[in-house]
Amino acid sequence: MARWCYRHRVVVLVLWLTALVGLGAVGGSAGTDYANVFSAPDTDSQRAGDLMEKAFPQRSGDTDTVVWKTARGSARDAAVRERIEPALADIAGMKGIGEVASPYAPGPEAAARVSRDGHIAYARITFTEQANDVSKSLVQDVVDTARGAERAGLRVELGGQAIARIQEPPAGTAEAVGIAAAAVVLFLAFGSLFAMLLPILTAVFAVGTGLLATMLLSHVTAVPEVAPLLGTLIGLGVGIDYALFIVTRHRRGILRGLGPEESAAQALDTSGRAVLFAGGTVCVALAGMLVMNMRFLDGVVIAASLTVVLSVLAALTLLPAMLGVLGPRVLSRRQRRRLAATGPDPEEPTGLAARWAGVVQRRPRTVALLAVVVMAALSLPLLSLRLGATDQGNHQESTTTRQAYDLLAEGFGPGFNGPLQVVVEKADPATTEALVERIRATKGVAHVAPAPPSADGGTAVIQVVPTTSPQSEGTDRLIDRLRGDVLPRAGADAHVGGVTAVFKDFATVTADRLPYFVGTIVALGFLLLLIAFRSLVVPLTAAVMNLFAAAASFGLLVAVFQWGWGAETLGIAKEGPITAFLPVVMLSLLFGLSMDYQVFLVSRMHEEWLHTRDNARAVRVGLAETSRVINCAALIMICVFSAFVLSGDMEGATAGIGLAAGVALDAFVLRTALVPAAMRLLGRANWWLPAWLDRRLPHLAVEPKDAVPPAPEDLEALVAAALGPAAAAPRGGECESPETCAVKGACEAADPLTVHGGLARYDAYEPYDVYDAHDPYDVSGAADEDEGHDPGTREHGAHVVHGFIITPDGEPIHTVTMTLLSKGGRQLDRVSSLADGSYILAAPAPGVYLLAATAPGYASRARHIMLGSGPLTYDLELVEAVGTGPAQ
Repeated sequence: MARWCYRHRVVVLVLWLTALVGLGAVGGSAGTDYANVFSAPDTDSQRAGDLMEKAFPQRSGDTDTVVWKTARGSARDAAVRERIEPALADIAGMKGIGEVASPYAPGPEAAARVSRDGHIAYARITFTEQANDVSKSLVQDVVDTARGAERAGLRVELGGQAIARIQEPPAGTAEAVGIAAAAVVLFLAFGSLFAMLLPILTAVFAVGTGLLATMLLSHVTAVPEVAPLLGTLIGLGVGIDYALFIVTRHRRGILRGLGPEESAAQALDTSGRAVLFAGGTVCVALAGMLVMNMRFLDGVVIAASLTVVLSVLAALTLLPAMLGVLGPRVLSRRQRRRLAATGPDPEEPTGLAARWAGVVQRRPRTVALLAVVVMAALSLPLLSLRLGATDQGNHQESTTTRQAYDLLAEGFGPGFNGPLQVVVEKADPATTEALVERIRATKGVAHVAPAPPSADGGTAVIQVVPTTSPQSEGTDRLIDRLRGDVLPRAGADAHVGGVTAVFKDFATVTADRLPYFVGTIVALGFLLLLIAFRSLVVPLTAAVMNLFAAAASFGLLVAVFQWGWGAETLGIAKEGPITAFLPVVMLSLLFGLSMDYQVFLVSRMHEEWLHTRDNARAVRVGLAETSRVINCAALIMICVFSAFVLSGDMEGATAGIGLAAGVALDAFVLRTALVPAAMRLLGRANWWLPAWLDRRLPHLAVEPKDAVPPAPEDLEALVAAALGPAAAAPRGGECESPETCAVKGACEAADPLTVHGGLARYDAYEPYDVYDAHDPYDVSGAADEDEGHDPGTREHGAHVVHGFIITPDGEPIHTVTMTLLSKGGRQLDRVSSLADGSYILAAPAPGVYLLAATAPGYASRARHIMLGSGPLTYDLELVEAVGTGPAQ
């Protein structure tokens, strides 16, 4: 598919552009129909809400508040009324306003809208539609008209959901800042403007189509208003990161001598597979939210999963098409000049990544201990986690909604901003009156006011104002006291509702179901990694690390948002509980992103393990080759997530900071320190899987097929194809048996293609020198200390064969897979040749072995060799394959 997209790049680009423009046109005409359904099913507040909706359908519109305060005198003074009443009358006459309840109307209910000291009063404004459907122009007219009544000594503020909408920063501010920061990181990483643009364009197309599709889906299913924000947050992060992994692999291929098309195909066949698998794990983690059985979260799953799927699709189709447009210009000019002047780069990475891999290799216990201490310290605040809801008291102090919130709290008590509604079903006046008196006498109640009953007289509503704020634990205790003691003793069929009660029930249900949710996504992630890497320890390690990352991330959230540490620096106005739904959403995203990094890291380790069966080398190589790109990807995600502090949405800011912290800890502490240190200490146990389980598990290869060693029968077929019928009767000086070989096991290979005149010879040097000279990842300069290796492995240097693989023109070939087999066809070792064409293979003991060489585009070769007590040098020439016939 990668080659097709590369070659038909114009078609692919046109298809993506058409999809984006088409969805934009349809979405623009259809609009949105987002909903905020925070109630949890089968809860007391949900039953109260259902009764209210059935008995009082006329109260369906959003209700906001106009609050004013006089510096001198009373709000009832004639001078104040002359300023406020005309403004309220103008608002009442606006199209889209259903009702204005003024404190200057007759009756005790209106009089209660003036504070006891007379300085503060308020009016209720009821729109004909919900806040999300009210036009911003109408809201702005209401604000302008009300604020126009201000004068010296008279202050007017407005609060409510509709008013809050016009205070939001311009749409796209957070996204633009995040993309700009990501562009800087990409430019520093690539040094090329074109290469920098590729991941950003890929993510923009994916997120754009995802958001537009979510807009359309909001008309057919319940999608909460926060879902597009969270979808954008995760879409930008994974979209840029997935493209980054592929572009990095593609650039590396070109720098190592591959043509642009071949490099793109290999990049998609390697990193593209990992991207596909990683995207699947993110979607699986997001789907775990369905376990919570909450309609609100279902819409979040749809929006976020759709964006992730489109990010993967864009990385696998749109990205190779853009790579085809750029060709070699994906490299910077300096890199292109250097490539033309000095030739391909060497295979091995150098610099800080290789040095850090050496540190982890030499000091795994120290590195692991330090990482555990850091993560444990950051996780401690999690013990104080309290779920709840944010309100307009968490807005910036400069906003009119926050000023209105504070004025109402000042004039009518802190609980006035979150009143409770006790809904009584089948109530008679006597029972309702008795219940009102019981509630009034309850500890924690500041004010009780019964509302007029429903038209049929069967439903009564009692408004209860707590003495504490909506976010206070005292308000939670009052709700429990009413439900568990006061209402049952009154003998009334009553339910406690209202926004505050809804959020409390939502938090309670979330906390109760959270263990099942965590267990589900951990189990699903474990199964995916188990199938992919054929190991029990690797997925178990990943599960523990994912929990570690989530705990530390939420610990930081508690410290910042509940305790207020550094809140002012981050622009957070007021500490409070963590929004109830955020743990579920963030855990899904963090588990998905953590699995991404685990897949990219361990897939490279697994590939090296399959080649060498050397755990120490596998861990060292995997860390050295992936840590830099993982850290770069993490830095991009941190920039994108942190920018959502500017979104103007408290939930968005909380999720952004939490995800940024989680990604930073996951990438910089866990994946580049604790995971490789733990795998280094565990040794060969990392790759253990019971034989009976291995036979029963399906096969899911993250690495390309040619990176997985073939089974013995496949190797026998390869040898038969390479040697033909003469395999049973070796020619000339080739080893027919150990007895016919020369002294010390020197095997004269009568192969005219060997570069030393047909003689495979020994060189006298120490085995460690052989290994270290060909292992750029072992920066310690000494042999590994892994006690779990079999005797005779490359680290012990007992019996090795090494040499160079070249073309007939003497050019090195760095794509050759060299396999050493026993006479019975059992694989003993397998490696890939390096940039200079060199290779090194290890055998367990002296004897006759079969050496097989395969490479894309070249004829396969297989030869018998004889190993003695020292290292054997065996060089091979490979010729280009002709047609599709058998290997020569």
